Amino acid sequence: MKKLMKNPIKNYLLKTALLLAAVFIQACTKNFVELNTNPDAVSTSTPQFIFTKAQYDGTANMLNLLLGTMQYTTSYNDVAGFGSKYIQSQSNSSSATFSSAYPNEINEIGEVIKGVTGDPSKVNMLAQARIWRVYCFSRLTDLYGDIPYSQAGQGYNSANYTPAYDPQKDIYANMLAELDAAATSMDPTKTATFGSSDLIYGGNTAQWKKFAYSLMLRLSMRMTKVDPASAQTWVTKAIAGGVITADADIAKVAYVGSGQDINKNPLALTLLNTDYIKANGSSNTEGGKYQDVFINYLKANKDPRLPVISVVYTTGTADTTSANQKGMPATLSAKPADFVTYSEPRQNTVLLLSAPRLVFTAAESYFLLSEAALRGWYSGATASFLYQNGISSAMRQWAVIAGAPGTITTNQINTYISYHQLNTSGTFAQQMQQIYTEFWVSLFPDAQEVFASYRRTGYPALTPNNYAGNATGGLIFRRMLYPVSEQNLNAAAYKAAIARQGADDFLTRVWWDKP
Repeated sequence: MKKLMKNPIKNYLLKTALLLAAVFIQACTKNFVELNTNPDAVSTSTPQFIFTKAQYDGTANMLNLLLGTMQYTTSYNDVAGFGSKYIQSQSNSSSATFSSAYPNEINEIGEVIKGVTGDPSKVNMLAQARIWRVYCFSRLTDLYGDIPYSQAGQGYNSANYTPAYDPQKDIYANMLAELDAAATSMDPTKTATFGSSDLIYGGNTAQWKKFAYSLMLRLSMRMTKVDPASAQTWVTKAIAGGVITADADIAKVAYVGSGQDINKNPLALTLLNTDYIKANGSSNTEGGKYQDVFINYLKANKDPRLPVISVVYTTGTADTTSANQKGMPATLSAKPADFVTYSEPRQNTVLLLSAPRLVFTAAESYFLLSEAALRGWYSGATASFLYQNGISSAMRQWAVIAGAPGTITTNQINTYISYHQLNTSGTFAQQMQQIYTEFWVSLFPDAQEVFASYRRTGYPALTPNNYAGNATGGLIFRRMLYPVSEQNLNAAAYKAAIARQGADDFLTRVWWDKP
């Protein structure tokens, strides 16, 4: 005390500082919550809004490089042409879908499910969210094989930042069970739906049920080589449930085509920004064109879809004349002198920003049903009849995509079918080749689904591009590579997956992809 009294000025300053600190702390404590709350944030999520975003993200996250792999497109640019050339230096671009999926559609649809679970009035919303979750996961596992599934998207909810990879066999079993449970749980008497927040069906329960059973048909047919007995069981269940066979029931995500990029067809937006925005046939930044394999096939078969999807700009204007279309070889390593003479996607059909993105079509159902009939798993119609319906539906769907510019007349469709009858006297393999070569043409531009079908069936019978410096020894790859970040941030789970599935390599086959 005496020491303090010896320096009264210092003592006064110390007491003043302590008093001010006390006042400051009290003021901060009093207004802490108010000052540290973001006025633009919400404390609880709105499932409807997140569901819309999950649909946008799930549809946008398609691996566009597979357009080249399935020999629809190519580029003289080695980097941009990875899909058709398999350049070793660009191998890691195949991991983009994995890296994008988990923080976006997988996380988002998980939050939707959490937000509607436990409320009996929202049973239809829960069912539809579960179906969309299966769609998103199915696209992911078909590209990579074993992936985080049962523990995925739990970083926020349970602080699990290193989820285990589930075996694809188990993922498939769960996805099929989920589709079955979701379809049967929907109740048309319940009025709570996503409404206009559902970009696919506007909350229509009957159509969502058809979508669920259509996905079931798709996934069960994946298993024809690895587990044919289970495949037949699930195919039978899907058909009995009712799959998409009418144009009005096609599962498609609608786009406005203007404003923010999220409102624009993602495939069209990507292709325009990378190559075709100037629409003059020569100013293609990444050097992209249609590949000769695709164009030659359409021309040889006098396919009426060719002028609908393809143009050349040799005179400075868009020319859709079939005879003038020409595909570019995938073997080029420099811009050819006649670059402008090669065909590219048509602006008001394939590149239409307001076009819907087709998620599951009637055409796909018919081709899968045609195979089921061929296998003796379906007796409701002949394989030939279903195959013809598949072609007809596939041609009509271009009008669904683009309106008048995509319209193919009934006469054109019937003429094409009359010259392309299913060879019912041929072998099983010959008929499968016909079905899935038409599948290849008919599902364009959904190259990711065609890639899955190609690996399972071997059709269409594409010749690999043995380009210098490729990563596959001149073979068409069988799966995509995991992100390098998984080796560092989720090392134990990553190592367990490759120990079970095989090397993290382009030629390692996923569970259902058997020779």
